[in-house]
Amino acid sequence: MVLEADIKAQLNQYLDLLESDIVLKVSVGSDETSKDMLALVEELASMSSKITFEKAELTRTPSFSVNRIGEDTGVTFAGIPLGHEFTSLVLALLQVSGRAPKVDQKVIEQIKKIKGEYHFESYVSLTCHNCPDVVQALNVMSVLNPNITHTMIDGAAFKDEVESKNIMAVPTVYLNAEPFGSGRMTLDEILAKVGSGVDASELSDKDPYDVLVVGGGPAGSSAAIYAARKGIRTGIVAERFGGQVLDTMSIENFISIKQTEGPKLVASLEEHVKEYNIDVMNLQRAKGIEKKDLFELELENGAILKSKSVIVSTGARWRNVGVPGEQEFKNKGVAYCPHCDGPLFEGKDVAVIGGGNSGIEAAIDLAGIVKHVTVLEFNPELKADDVLQKRLYSLPNVTVLKNVQTKEITGTDTVNGISYIDRDTEEVKHIELQGVFVQIGLVPNTDWLEGIVERNRIGEIIVDKHNGTTIPGLFAAGDCTDNPYNQIIISMGSGANAALGAFDYLIRN
Repeated sequence: MVLEADIKAQLNQYLDLLESDIVLKVSVGSDETSKDMLALVEELASMSSKITFEKAELTRTPSFSVNRIGEDTGVTFAGIPLGHEFTSLVLALLQVSGRAPKVDQKVIEQIKKIKGEYHFESYVSLTCHNCPDVVQALNVMSVLNPNITHTMIDGAAFKDEVESKNIMAVPTVYLNAEPFGSGRMTLDEILAKVGSGVDASELSDKDPYDVLVVGGGPAGSSAAIYAARKGIRTGIVAERFGGQVLDTMSIENFISIKQTEGPKLVASLEEHVKEYNIDVMNLQRAKGIEKKDLFELELENGAILKSKSVIVSTGARWRNVGVPGEQEFKNKGVAYCPHCDGPLFEGKDVAVIGGGNSGIEAAIDLAGIVKHVTVLEFNPELKADDVLQKRLYSLPNVTVLKNVQTKEITGTDTVNGISYIDRDTEEVKHIELQGVFVQIGLVPNTDWLEGIVERNRIGEIIVDKHNGTTIPGLFAAGDCTDNPYNQIIISMGSGANAALGAFDYLIRN
Protein backbone atom coordinates (compact mmCIF):
# COMPACT_ATOMS: atom_id res chain seq x y z
CA MET A 1 0.00 0.00 0.00
CA VAL A 2 1.49 3.35 -1.10
CA LEU A 3 -1.19 5.60 0.40
CA GLU A 4 -1.57 6.02 4.15
CA ALA A 5 -5.02 5.33 5.64
CA ASP A 6 -5.94 8.99 6.28
CA ILE A 7 -4.87 10.09 2.77
CA LYS A 8 -6.80 7.16 1.30
CA ALA A 9 -9.95 8.17 3.18
CA GLN A 10 -9.55 11.74 1.93
CA LEU A 11 -8.96 10.52 -1.63
CA ASN A 12 -12.07 8.32 -1.55
CA GLN A 13 -14.23 11.43 -1.09
CA TYR A 14 -12.62 13.13 -4.10
CA LEU A 15 -12.90 10.06 -6.34
CA ASP A 16 -16.67 10.07 -5.77
CA LEU A 17 -16.66 13.38 -7.72
CA LEU A 18 -15.20 11.87 -10.92
CA GLU A 19 -17.55 12.69 -13.80
CA SER A 20 -16.50 10.13 -16.42
CA ASP A 21 -14.15 7.17 -16.93
CA ILE A 22 -10.41 7.79 -17.07
CA VAL A 23 -7.47 5.54 -17.93
CA LEU A 24 -3.99 5.75 -16.41
CA LYS A 25 -1.26 4.73 -18.86
CA VAL A 26 1.80 3.65 -16.90
CA SER A 27 5.37 3.09 -18.08
CA VAL A 28 7.46 1.24 -15.49
CA GLY A 29 10.73 -0.65 -15.18
CA SER A 30 12.23 -2.79 -12.42
CA ASP A 31 13.53 0.04 -10.19
CA GLU A 32 12.03 0.89 -6.76
CA THR A 33 10.28 4.07 -7.97
CA SER A 34 8.63 2.06 -10.78
CA LYS A 35 7.39 -0.52 -8.27
CA ASP A 36 5.95 2.22 -6.03
CA MET A 37 4.37 3.97 -9.02
CA LEU A 38 2.72 0.78 -10.25
CA ALA A 39 1.44 0.12 -6.71
CA LEU A 40 -0.02 3.67 -6.59
CA VAL A 41 -1.73 3.28 -9.97
CA GLU A 42 -3.15 -0.12 -8.97
CA GLU A 43 -4.38 1.36 -5.69
CA LEU A 44 -6.11 4.26 -7.48
CA ALA A 45 -7.81 1.83 -9.88
CA SER A 46 -9.02 -0.31 -6.97
CA MET A 47 -10.62 2.72 -5.32
CA SER A 48 -12.96 3.75 -8.18
CA SER A 49 -14.82 1.89 -10.89
CA LYS A 50 -14.23 4.96 -13.11
CA ILE A 51 -10.42 4.43 -13.09
CA THR A 52 -8.63 1.75 -15.12
CA PHE A 53 -4.94 1.42 -15.97
CA GLU A 54 -2.85 -0.13 -18.71
CA LYS A 55 0.87 -0.57 -19.38
CA ALA A 56 2.29 1.74 -22.06
CA GLU A 57 5.55 3.05 -23.50
CA LEU A 58 5.87 6.70 -22.46
CA THR A 59 8.75 9.13 -23.03
CA ARG A 60 10.09 8.60 -19.50
CA THR A 61 10.17 5.54 -17.29
CA PRO A 62 8.83 5.53 -14.64
CA SER A 63 5.85 7.77 -15.47
CA PHE A 64 2.09 7.64 -15.94
CA SER A 65 -0.39 9.76 -17.87
CA VAL A 66 -4.00 10.63 -16.97
CA ASN A 67 -6.35 10.33 -19.95
CA ARG A 68 -9.94 10.32 -21.08
CA ILE A 69 -10.98 7.06 -22.74
CA GLY A 70 -9.68 7.08 -26.33
CA GLU A 71 -7.91 10.42 -25.93
CA ASP A 72 -4.43 11.46 -24.73
CA THR A 73 -5.06 14.48 -22.50
CA GLY A 74 -1.40 15.48 -22.24
CA VAL A 75 -1.14 15.30 -18.43
CA THR A 76 1.83 13.14 -17.31
CA PHE A 77 3.55 12.53 -13.96
CA ALA A 78 7.18 11.38 -14.21
CA GLY A 79 7.55 10.63 -10.52
CA ILE A 80 5.16 9.76 -7.72
CA PRO A 81 2.95 12.82 -7.03
CA LEU A 82 2.73 12.59 -3.27
CA GLY A 83 3.95 15.11 -0.67
CA HIS A 84 3.16 18.63 -1.85
CA GLU A 85 2.12 17.24 -5.27
CA PHE A 86 -0.70 15.04 -3.93
CA THR A 87 -3.21 17.83 -4.61
CA SER A 88 -1.89 18.07 -8.19
CA LEU A 89 -2.71 14.38 -8.68
CA VAL A 90 -6.22 14.73 -7.23
CA LEU A 91 -7.01 17.79 -9.37
CA ALA A 92 -5.65 16.10 -12.51
CA LEU A 93 -7.91 13.08 -11.96
CA LEU A 94 -10.98 15.29 -11.42
CA GLN A 95 -10.29 17.71 -14.28
CA VAL A 96 -9.46 15.01 -16.84
CA SER A 97 -12.72 13.27 -15.86
CA GLY A 98 -14.61 16.42 -16.88
CA ARG A 99 -14.94 18.41 -13.67
CA ALA A 100 -14.37 22.09 -14.53
CA PRO A 101 -11.23 23.67 -13.01
CA LYS A 102 -11.82 26.50 -10.51
CA VAL A 103 -10.57 29.18 -12.89
CA ASP A 104 -12.29 32.37 -14.10
CA GLN A 105 -14.23 31.86 -17.33
CA LYS A 106 -12.18 34.65 -18.93
CA VAL A 107 -8.97 32.67 -18.24
CA ILE A 108 -10.53 29.46 -19.60
CA GLU A 109 -11.32 31.29 -22.85
CA GLN A 110 -7.74 32.64 -23.01
CA ILE A 111 -6.34 29.11 -22.69
CA LYS A 112 -8.68 27.66 -25.32
CA LYS A 113 -7.67 30.37 -27.82
CA ILE A 114 -3.91 29.57 -27.65
CA LYS A 115 -2.69 28.39 -31.08
CA GLY A 116 0.42 26.31 -31.83
CA GLU A 117 2.06 23.34 -30.12
CA TYR A 118 3.11 23.81 -26.47
CA HIS A 119 4.91 20.91 -24.75
CA PHE A 120 5.73 21.90 -21.16
CA GLU A 121 8.00 20.01 -18.75
CA SER A 122 8.28 21.10 -15.11
CA TYR A 123 11.11 19.87 -12.87
CA VAL A 124 10.01 19.77 -9.23
CA SER A 125 10.89 18.40 -5.83
CA LEU A 126 8.15 16.85 -3.70
CA THR A 127 9.14 19.06 -0.72
CA CYS A 128 8.74 22.27 -2.76
CA HIS A 129 5.70 24.32 -1.71
CA ASN A 130 5.88 26.55 -4.80
CA CYS A 131 5.96 23.70 -7.33
CA PRO A 132 2.30 22.58 -7.12
CA ASP A 133 1.07 25.98 -8.33
CA VAL A 134 3.10 25.57 -11.52
CA VAL A 135 2.20 21.89 -11.98
CA GLN A 136 -1.52 22.54 -11.48
CA ALA A 137 -1.53 25.58 -13.80
CA LEU A 138 0.17 23.66 -16.63
CA ASN A 139 -2.13 20.67 -16.08
CA VAL A 140 -5.20 22.94 -16.39
CA MET A 141 -3.83 24.30 -19.67
CA SER A 142 -3.27 20.74 -20.95
CA VAL A 143 -6.79 19.64 -20.00
CA LEU A 144 -8.43 22.66 -21.67
CA ASN A 145 -6.37 22.87 -24.87
CA PRO A 146 -5.51 19.82 -27.02
CA ASN A 147 -2.39 21.60 -28.38
CA ILE A 148 -0.83 21.77 -24.90
CA THR A 149 0.85 18.94 -22.95
CA HIS A 150 2.58 18.92 -19.57
CA THR A 151 4.87 16.47 -17.81
CA MET A 152 5.75 16.91 -14.13
CA ILE A 153 9.25 15.51 -13.50
CA ASP A 154 10.40 14.71 -9.96
CA GLY A 155 14.07 15.73 -9.87
CA ALA A 156 14.86 13.01 -7.30
CA ALA A 157 13.56 10.30 -9.65
CA PHE A 158 15.40 11.69 -12.70
CA LYS A 159 18.70 12.89 -11.21
CA ASP A 160 20.75 12.32 -14.38
CA GLU A 161 18.36 14.42 -16.45
CA VAL A 162 18.39 17.23 -13.85
CA GLU A 163 22.19 17.24 -13.67
CA SER A 164 22.63 17.13 -17.46
CA LYS A 165 20.49 20.29 -17.72
CA ASN A 166 22.23 21.95 -14.73
CA ILE A 167 18.88 22.43 -12.99
CA MET A 168 19.62 23.73 -9.47
CA ALA A 169 16.30 25.40 -8.56
CA VAL A 170 12.71 24.23 -8.60
CA PRO A 171 10.29 24.60 -10.15
CA THR A 172 12.12 24.92 -13.48
CA VAL A 173 9.94 24.82 -16.59
CA TYR A 174 10.93 23.93 -20.15
CA LEU A 175 8.72 24.70 -23.16
CA ASN A 176 9.33 22.71 -26.35
CA ALA A 177 12.71 21.58 -24.93
CA GLU A 178 13.89 25.18 -24.27
CA PRO A 179 14.13 26.91 -20.82
CA PHE A 180 10.87 28.80 -20.14
CA GLY A 181 11.04 29.95 -16.51
CA SER A 182 12.14 29.20 -12.98
CA GLY A 183 10.46 29.77 -9.62
CA ARG A 184 6.84 30.02 -8.65
CA MET A 185 4.53 31.03 -11.53
CA THR A 186 0.77 31.44 -11.47
CA LEU A 187 -1.53 30.51 -14.33
CA ASP A 188 -1.87 34.23 -15.17
CA GLU A 189 1.93 34.61 -15.29
CA ILE A 190 2.34 31.62 -17.60
CA LEU A 191 -0.38 32.93 -19.92
CA ALA A 192 1.29 36.35 -20.00
CA LYS A 193 4.61 34.68 -20.94
CA VAL A 194 3.02 32.81 -23.86
CA GLY A 195 1.49 36.07 -25.09
CA SER A 196 -2.06 35.81 -23.72
CA GLY A 197 -1.92 38.57 -21.09
CA VAL A 198 -4.11 41.64 -20.46
CA ASP A 199 -3.76 44.51 -22.94
CA ALA A 200 -2.55 47.92 -21.60
CA SER A 201 -5.42 49.82 -23.30
CA GLU A 202 -7.94 47.64 -21.47
CA LEU A 203 -6.44 48.83 -18.14
CA SER A 204 -6.20 52.50 -19.14
CA ASP A 205 -9.90 52.54 -20.09
CA LYS A 206 -10.99 51.73 -16.51
CA ASP A 207 -12.96 54.37 -14.56
CA PRO A 208 -11.11 56.16 -11.71
CA TYR A 209 -11.05 54.45 -8.31
CA ASP A 210 -11.78 55.93 -4.90
CA VAL A 211 -8.94 53.82 -3.44
CA LEU A 212 -6.28 52.10 -5.53
CA VAL A 213 -4.07 49.65 -3.65
CA VAL A 214 -0.63 48.95 -5.13
CA GLY A 215 0.53 45.51 -3.97
CA GLY A 216 -1.37 42.32 -3.22
CA GLY A 217 0.29 40.88 -0.11
CA PRO A 218 -1.26 40.77 3.39
CA ALA A 219 -1.17 44.59 3.75
CA GLY A 220 -2.69 45.20 0.31
CA SER A 221 -5.39 42.56 0.71
CA SER A 222 -6.35 43.91 4.13
CA ALA A 223 -6.42 47.49 2.83
CA ALA A 224 -8.60 46.56 -0.15
CA ILE A 225 -11.10 44.61 1.98
CA TYR A 226 -11.41 47.44 4.51
CA ALA A 227 -11.89 49.99 1.69
CA ALA A 228 -14.43 47.85 -0.19
CA ARG A 229 -16.45 47.36 3.01
CA LYS A 230 -16.94 51.15 3.06
CA GLY A 231 -18.77 50.82 -0.25
CA ILE A 232 -16.21 52.80 -2.27
CA ARG A 233 -14.72 51.86 -5.66
CA THR A 234 -11.60 49.83 -4.89
CA GLY A 235 -8.89 48.31 -7.04
CA ILE A 236 -5.75 46.26 -6.41
CA VAL A 237 -2.84 46.31 -8.82
CA ALA A 238 -0.22 43.70 -7.94
CA GLU A 239 2.94 42.37 -9.52
CA ARG A 240 2.27 39.03 -7.78
CA PHE A 241 -0.82 38.52 -5.62
CA GLY A 242 0.32 37.22 -2.23
CA GLY A 243 3.78 38.73 -2.48
CA GLN A 244 6.57 37.47 -0.22
CA VAL A 245 4.18 35.26 1.79
CA LEU A 246 4.03 32.86 -1.18
CA ASP A 247 7.69 32.01 -0.47
CA THR A 248 7.11 31.40 3.25
CA MET A 249 6.86 27.75 4.18
CA SER A 250 5.74 27.52 7.80
CA ILE A 251 3.77 30.27 9.58
CA GLU A 252 3.34 29.65 13.31
CA ASN A 253 2.79 33.16 14.70
CA PHE A 254 -0.40 34.17 12.90
CA ILE A 255 -2.63 34.51 15.93
CA SER A 256 -5.66 32.15 16.07
CA ILE A 257 -4.13 29.78 13.49
CA LYS A 258 -1.52 27.53 15.12
CA GLN A 259 0.25 26.61 11.90
CA THR A 260 -0.23 27.22 8.19
CA GLU A 261 1.80 27.58 5.01
CA GLY A 262 2.30 30.74 2.94
CA PRO A 263 0.52 29.54 -0.24
CA LYS A 264 -2.47 28.37 1.86
CA LEU A 265 -2.74 31.75 3.57
CA VAL A 266 -2.51 33.55 0.22
CA ALA A 267 -5.29 31.32 -1.21
CA SER A 268 -7.48 32.33 1.76
CA LEU A 269 -6.63 36.02 1.23
CA GLU A 270 -7.53 35.77 -2.45
CA GLU A 271 -10.82 34.06 -1.61
CA HIS A 272 -11.64 36.79 0.93
CA VAL A 273 -10.80 39.59 -1.54
CA LYS A 274 -13.08 37.97 -4.15
CA GLU A 275 -16.01 38.20 -1.69
CA TYR A 276 -16.03 41.97 -2.31
CA ASN A 277 -16.41 44.17 -5.35
CA ILE A 278 -12.65 44.67 -5.72
CA ASP A 279 -11.07 45.02 -9.17
CA VAL A 280 -7.93 42.84 -8.99
CA MET A 281 -5.31 43.53 -11.67
CA ASN A 282 -2.59 40.90 -11.20
CA LEU A 283 0.84 40.70 -12.89
CA GLN A 284 1.06 44.47 -13.24
CA ARG A 285 4.16 46.32 -12.04
CA ALA A 286 3.98 49.96 -10.95
CA LYS A 287 6.46 52.28 -12.66
CA GLY A 288 5.62 55.74 -11.27
CA ILE A 289 2.93 57.90 -9.70
CA GLU A 290 1.92 61.52 -10.13
CA LYS A 291 -0.69 63.63 -8.33
CA LYS A 292 -2.78 65.81 -10.66
CA ASP A 293 -6.54 66.30 -10.15
CA LEU A 294 -6.41 62.58 -9.41
CA PHE A 295 -3.49 60.30 -8.72
CA GLU A 296 -2.18 58.76 -11.94
CA LEU A 297 -0.39 55.44 -11.52
CA GLU A 298 1.77 54.44 -14.49
CA LEU A 299 2.39 50.71 -15.04
CA GLU A 300 5.38 49.08 -16.74
CA ASN A 301 3.20 48.14 -19.74
CA GLY A 302 2.33 51.83 -20.30
CA ALA A 303 -1.19 51.75 -18.84
CA ILE A 304 -2.35 54.64 -16.62
CA LEU A 305 -4.75 53.98 -13.71
CA LYS A 306 -6.48 56.90 -11.96
CA SER A 307 -7.66 57.17 -8.36
CA LYS A 308 -8.71 59.71 -5.71
CA SER A 309 -6.41 58.06 -3.17
CA VAL A 310 -3.65 55.42 -3.29
CA ILE A 311 -2.31 52.92 -0.77
CA VAL A 312 1.20 51.62 -1.52
CA SER A 313 1.76 48.12 -0.09
CA THR A 314 4.49 46.78 -2.36
CA GLY A 315 6.21 44.82 0.42
CA ALA A 316 9.82 43.68 0.33
CA ARG A 317 12.05 41.18 -1.49
CA TRP A 318 15.07 39.06 -0.55
CA ARG A 319 18.14 41.22 -0.03
CA ASN A 320 21.03 40.39 -2.37
CA VAL A 321 24.59 40.07 -1.04
CA GLY A 322 25.79 42.15 -3.98
CA VAL A 323 29.02 40.24 -4.64
CA PRO A 324 30.46 38.96 -7.94
CA GLY A 325 28.90 35.66 -8.96
CA GLU A 326 25.56 36.14 -7.19
CA GLN A 327 23.55 37.16 -10.26
CA GLU A 328 25.60 35.05 -12.67
CA PHE A 329 24.86 31.84 -10.75
CA LYS A 330 21.28 32.58 -9.66
CA ASN A 331 19.41 29.25 -10.00
CA LYS A 332 22.75 27.68 -10.94
CA GLY A 333 23.82 27.11 -7.35
CA VAL A 334 22.77 30.44 -5.80
CA ALA A 335 19.36 30.00 -4.16
CA TYR A 336 17.05 31.85 -1.79
CA CYS A 337 14.54 29.15 -0.75
CA PRO A 338 15.99 26.22 1.24
CA HIS A 339 12.62 24.42 1.36
CA CYS A 340 12.23 24.45 -2.42
CA ASP A 341 15.77 23.96 -3.64
CA GLY A 342 17.40 22.12 -0.71
CA PRO A 343 16.63 18.59 -2.06
CA LEU A 344 18.58 19.37 -5.27
CA PHE A 345 21.75 19.69 -3.16
CA GLU A 346 21.44 16.28 -1.50
CA GLY A 347 24.91 14.96 -0.60
CA LYS A 348 26.62 18.22 -1.60
CA ASP A 349 28.43 20.98 0.32
CA VAL A 350 26.60 24.30 0.67
CA ALA A 351 26.93 27.66 2.40
CA VAL A 352 24.27 29.80 4.06
CA ILE A 353 24.96 33.54 4.14
CA GLY A 354 23.25 35.11 7.16
CA GLY A 355 23.14 34.38 10.88
CA GLY A 356 19.66 35.69 11.69
CA ASN A 357 16.63 33.48 12.31
CA SER A 358 15.99 32.81 8.60
CA GLY A 359 19.64 31.91 7.96
CA ILE A 360 19.94 29.56 10.93
CA GLU A 361 16.56 27.92 10.20
CA ALA A 362 17.81 27.37 6.63
CA ALA A 363 21.08 25.86 7.87
CA ILE A 364 19.22 23.48 10.23
CA ASP A 365 16.87 22.36 7.42
CA LEU A 366 19.71 21.90 4.93
CA ALA A 367 21.86 19.94 7.40
CA GLY A 368 19.30 17.12 7.19
CA ILE A 369 19.71 16.90 3.40
CA VAL A 370 23.18 18.00 2.31
CA LYS A 371 26.66 16.69 3.16
CA HIS A 372 27.90 19.83 4.94
CA VAL A 373 26.67 23.37 5.69
CA THR A 374 28.91 26.38 6.31
CA VAL A 375 27.20 29.42 7.86
CA LEU A 376 28.81 32.82 7.12
CA GLU A 377 27.87 35.70 9.46
CA PHE A 378 29.21 39.24 8.99
CA ASN A 379 28.92 40.20 12.68
CA PRO A 380 30.99 38.80 15.56
CA GLU A 381 27.95 36.89 16.88
CA LEU A 382 24.91 35.18 15.34
CA LYS A 383 21.66 37.15 15.62
CA ALA A 384 19.32 34.13 15.68
CA ASP A 385 17.24 33.15 18.72
CA ASP A 386 19.07 31.07 21.35
CA VAL A 387 16.86 28.03 20.79
CA LEU A 388 17.86 27.97 17.09
CA GLN A 389 21.55 28.46 17.89
CA LYS A 390 21.53 25.53 20.34
CA ARG A 391 19.95 23.31 17.70
CA LEU A 392 22.47 24.47 15.08
CA TYR A 393 25.52 23.82 17.25
CA SER A 394 24.23 20.31 18.06
CA LEU A 395 24.49 19.29 14.40
CA PRO A 396 27.64 17.38 13.35
CA ASN A 397 27.78 18.61 9.73
CA VAL A 398 27.64 22.38 10.29
CA THR A 399 30.50 24.89 10.50
CA VAL A 400 29.83 28.46 11.67
CA LEU A 401 32.13 31.27 10.52
CA LYS A 402 31.54 34.57 12.34
CA ASN A 403 32.96 38.03 11.63
CA VAL A 404 33.48 37.20 7.95
CA GLN A 405 32.57 39.12 4.80
CA THR A 406 31.47 37.34 1.64
CA LYS A 407 33.79 38.42 -1.19
CA GLU A 408 32.78 36.35 -4.23
CA ILE A 409 30.72 33.35 -5.32
CA THR A 410 32.81 31.39 -7.81
CA GLY A 411 31.97 28.90 -10.52
CA THR A 412 32.05 28.01 -14.20
CA ASP A 413 28.65 26.79 -15.44
CA THR A 414 27.47 26.34 -11.84
CA VAL A 415 28.71 27.36 -8.38
CA ASN A 416 31.96 25.70 -7.27
CA GLY A 417 32.90 27.78 -4.23
CA ILE A 418 32.74 30.90 -2.11
CA SER A 419 35.49 33.34 -1.10
CA TYR A 420 35.31 35.37 2.12
CA ILE A 421 37.42 37.83 4.11
CA ASP A 422 38.23 37.04 7.76
CA ARG A 423 37.51 40.47 9.28
CA ASP A 424 39.93 39.88 12.18
CA THR A 425 42.98 39.09 10.03
CA GLU A 426 41.91 40.57 6.62
CA GLU A 427 42.92 37.20 5.15
CA VAL A 428 40.97 35.99 2.08
CA LYS A 429 39.89 32.34 2.24
CA HIS A 430 38.05 30.05 -0.17
CA ILE A 431 35.71 27.10 0.39
CA GLU A 432 34.85 24.59 -2.33
CA LEU A 433 31.11 23.88 -2.43
CA GLN A 434 28.20 23.46 -4.84
CA GLY A 435 25.48 25.73 -3.44
CA VAL A 436 24.98 29.09 -1.70
CA PHE A 437 21.74 30.03 0.08
CA VAL A 438 21.34 33.78 0.67
CA GLN A 439 19.37 34.62 3.83
CA ILE A 440 20.22 38.19 4.83
CA GLY A 441 16.82 39.76 5.24
CA LEU A 442 14.61 41.96 3.10
CA VAL A 443 14.75 45.21 1.14
CA PRO A 444 11.58 47.31 0.51
CA ASN A 445 10.11 47.46 -3.02
CA THR A 446 10.06 51.26 -3.23
CA ASP A 447 12.72 52.07 -5.87
CA TRP A 448 9.96 53.28 -8.21
CA LEU A 449 9.02 56.02 -5.65
CA GLU A 450 12.46 57.63 -5.46
CA GLY A 451 12.10 61.43 -5.40
CA ILE A 452 8.30 61.18 -5.11
CA VAL A 453 7.68 60.37 -1.44
CA GLU A 454 9.86 60.64 1.68
CA ARG A 455 11.75 57.44 2.50
CA ASN A 456 14.38 56.57 5.10
CA ARG A 457 18.01 55.60 4.36
CA ILE A 458 17.09 51.96 3.58
CA GLY A 459 14.22 52.93 1.28
CA GLU A 460 11.26 52.40 3.62
CA ILE A 461 8.37 54.86 3.18
CA ILE A 462 7.93 57.12 6.22
CA VAL A 463 4.32 57.07 7.45
CA ASP A 464 2.33 58.79 10.22
CA LYS A 465 -0.16 57.24 12.65
CA HIS A 466 -2.82 57.11 9.90
CA ASN A 467 -0.30 55.43 7.54
CA GLY A 468 -0.25 58.67 5.54
CA THR A 469 2.87 59.73 3.61
CA THR A 470 4.22 63.22 2.91
CA ILE A 471 1.75 63.49 0.00
CA PRO A 472 -1.93 64.03 1.03
CA GLY A 473 -4.07 61.14 -0.23
CA LEU A 474 -1.10 58.81 -0.66
CA PHE A 475 -0.88 56.15 2.05
CA ALA A 476 1.48 53.21 2.60
CA ALA A 477 1.29 49.97 4.59
CA GLY A 478 3.23 46.82 5.38
CA ASP A 479 6.89 45.89 4.85
CA CYS A 480 7.55 48.79 2.45
CA THR A 481 7.06 51.28 5.32
CA ASP A 482 9.19 52.26 8.32
CA ASN A 483 7.17 50.00 10.63
CA PRO A 484 9.75 48.66 13.11
CA TYR A 485 8.76 44.99 12.61
CA ASN A 486 8.06 42.98 9.46
CA GLN A 487 5.37 40.48 10.41
CA ILE A 488 2.32 39.26 8.45
CA ILE A 489 -0.08 40.16 11.25
CA ILE A 490 1.42 43.67 11.58
CA SER A 491 1.18 44.18 7.80
CA MET A 492 -2.50 43.27 7.86
CA GLY A 493 -3.13 45.73 10.69
CA SER A 494 -1.29 48.53 8.90
CA GLY A 495 -3.24 47.78 5.70
CA ALA A 496 -6.52 48.16 7.59
CA ASN A 497 -5.23 51.36 9.21
CA ALA A 498 -4.20 52.79 5.82
CA ALA A 499 -7.64 52.02 4.34
CA LEU A 500 -9.39 53.77 7.23
CA GLY A 501 -6.97 56.68 6.82
CA ALA A 502 -7.75 56.86 3.09
CA PHE A 503 -11.51 56.75 3.72
CA ASP A 504 -11.18 59.56 6.27
CA TYR A 505 -9.16 61.57 3.70
CA LEU A 506 -11.88 61.04 1.05
CA ILE A 507 -14.80 62.15 3.23
CA ARG A 508 -12.88 65.28 4.32
CA ASN A 509 -11.88 66.23 0.76
